[in-house]
Amino acid sequence: MSSSTYPFTAIVGMADMRLGLLLNAISPSIGGVLVRGEKGTAKTTTVRALAALLPEVVTVAGCRFSCDPAAPDPHCPDGPHGGGDGVDDSAVRPARMVELPVGASEDRLVGSLDIERALGEGVKAFEPGLLAAAHRGVLYVDEVNLLGDHLVDSLLDAAATGVSSVEREGVSVRHASRFLLVGTMNPEEGELRPQLLDRFGLTVEVAASRETEERVEVVRRRLAFDEDPAAFAAKWAPEEDTLRERIAAARALLPGVRLGDGALRRIAAVCAGFEVDGMRADIVTARTSAALAAWAGRTDVTTADVRQAALLALPHRRRRNPFDAPGLDEDRLDEILAGFEDEEPDPEPDGPEPDGDGPEGPEDPGGGPDGGPDNGPDGGPDGGGQPPQDAGDAPAATTDVPPQRREPAPQEASASGSDGGGEAPKAPETPAVAAAEPFRTRRFTVPGLGEGADGRRSRALTAHGRTTGARRPRGGALSKLHLAATVQAAAPHQRVRGRSGPGLVVRRDDLREAVREGREGNLVLFVVDASGSMAARKRMSAVKGAVLSLLMDAYQRRDKIGMVTFRGAGAEVALPPTSSVEAGAARLEKLPTGGRTPLAAGLLQAHEVLRVERMRDPSRRPLLVVVTDGRATGGVEPLARAERAAGLLAGSGVASVVVDCEAGPVRLGLAGELGRALGGPVVTLDDLRAENVSALVRTVRNTDSRRAA
Repeated sequence: MSSSTYPFTAIVGMADMRLGLLLNAISPSIGGVLVRGEKGTAKTTTVRALAALLPEVVTVAGCRFSCDPAAPDPHCPDGPHGGGDGVDDSAVRPARMVELPVGASEDRLVGSLDIERALGEGVKAFEPGLLAAAHRGVLYVDEVNLLGDHLVDSLLDAAATGVSSVEREGVSVRHASRFLLVGTMNPEEGELRPQLLDRFGLTVEVAASRETEERVEVVRRRLAFDEDPAAFAAKWAPEEDTLRERIAAARALLPGVRLGDGALRRIAAVCAGFEVDGMRADIVTARTSAALAAWAGRTDVTTADVRQAALLALPHRRRRNPFDAPGLDEDRLDEILAGFEDEEPDPEPDGPEPDGDGPEGPEDPGGGPDGGPDNGPDGGPDGGGQPPQDAGDAPAATTDVPPQRREPAPQEASASGSDGGGEAPKAPETPAVAAAEPFRTRRFTVPGLGEGADGRRSRALTAHGRTTGARRPRGGALSKLHLAATVQAAAPHQRVRGRSGPGLVVRRDDLREAVREGREGNLVLFVVDASGSMAARKRMSAVKGAVLSLLMDAYQRRDKIGMVTFRGAGAEVALPPTSSVEAGAARLEKLPTGGRTPLAAGLLQAHEVLRVERMRDPSRRPLLVVVTDGRATGGVEPLARAERAAGLLAGSGVASVVVDCEAGPVRLGLAGELGRALGGPVVTLDDLRAENVSALVRTVRNTDSRRAA
């Protein structure tokens, strides 16, 4: 182990995360592990420490794709290997841990093909990507929830099939890519969509320990490591060697583990009892149960193995909507498994179980591994977690699911202006009411053609989508070849270039890349009226249900969201722009109502939020959703000031939509006037429902058409 890598056995707490990683090291067919948790909880540190424990890899010497000399990949671009001349051309190297950066391109992930040489010379000049480098090692994706969908799709396809393919205009390259996939994410920054969550074999939750002594031990060990990494690594070397040997022994034992009919029935009953979609959950739970048995040194799977496997494999597969937190009802799990107590029990192990004590450190009688701050030599976030449990503890003992993450404190900002002069008395407050049942909403889009991040809302020039034209490569790098345009550009010059054979003489200046049109994600900023005029219980419940529905729509369309609320004397940023719709739903649930309606302050605050966000991410176009009845009150000329604030937003080119919440027999139509000032459409709460309209897609019309008229 490198002296710059923090020892796995020295990490304090984090029992579930360590167990999930170890099980994948024993049985990579489990499909990897997704680690969910707050920042600074030793996620990166633990993954890097695990890579140092994996067995060395024997490869074909000089093969860039790490082919196994005993079974080389027949499709290897560097092949064929194994001439049968009896010469040993093998090489041995440590298992690699390859990191996939959030900003990586698709070519960096899967590899790049030199199209110029492929067309002109007929040569498959392929430069391997990260999927090739990770073959037979660990692929670590920090903040996997922030990766583009196309990258996640390529990544998980390779993880599921063990093969990476690159297709460029009829030229195909494929190679083996089998690795232990580890992803980490902070749920506050947004969730993975359910179909991608399902592709991870296991998921674990991590959180910093709240126990004083455990936190002290984390800091003590981290400081000792930072002071002298080599001495610290040497101190823990015996424990690391013991754990490395135990992983190797479990790997060797795994093929002999028997999954009896009783264990399979328990697994099927648990997955059916929790109404998990599909069959992947059953398969992953079965593989995890077998790995747990091998880790404990047994050849038979017990009920305790099935229970522990379910706690790791099922929580992330039970989400029914974006706002459901992953988790598993352990009482329900025990109830299902108790139904099998009358059946013939699984055979007992032939001998006593191995000592459950994993490598214990001289300073850690509990054997728990630790970390420290993320700025250490190994670069990983370190911290305490669950109560200490040794990495070698027999996994037959159930580990409690970590507690739900704490809701982050809202970052609030004062409104740019308020509707009253001077200090205003605190607005009377009506307790928060529950939101009505969410529904499928109409799709609102930003007009024009953007160039933002891939999503599913507005039209945009993207790396993926239908081809609409061709252009010269930008910045000299070719992304997607437009073959017809390239041939058309090269054809007039063939005689001058001395073409004599059937091949086409192609120069770099001839290359054309495809211009593709797809959809982008936008910044959807909600401006929600929480004043007294909205405080009627049924009315506010309907409003919250509508906003919740729009939040769910934003989640499905890969938008960022933010929320500004206004009531009483001013407005506040209830939720700064984020990818976490869960945070938006939580703010909405707790939203109180009461007081005056400072509409102008809410619109001015929205203008400021959008101004700042435009500097941070100029390519992400905003969509403003104002939820109000339009009855501005408080201060001097509240309606006139609201109209001027709306004109400011319209003048800056912000696409808007107004959701008119006015109800009752007497309607003033003020929300309609606000919509005209913003230059956007006005819809009622009922009009938001997709099933209530004939066309499900509606473009937000900005002021351009009206100005043209």
